Amino acid sequence: MLEFFSMGGYALYVWGSYGAAALLILVEVYLAIHNRKALVGQLRRTLASLKRVES
Repeated sequence: MLEFFSMGGYALYVWGSYGAAALLILVEVYLAIHNRKALVGQLRRTLASLKRVES
């Protein structure tokens, strides 16, 4: 088991790459959720202002 995790001496590179990829995926998911919420809020404000102009 220890040999598997040491990856023949390349463990820092291999596990560091996995860690960096996982971190970037989490950041991407967070940004997608954040941007969606911002867009929905902007669309609601735009719709509300259009309804006020029509009235």
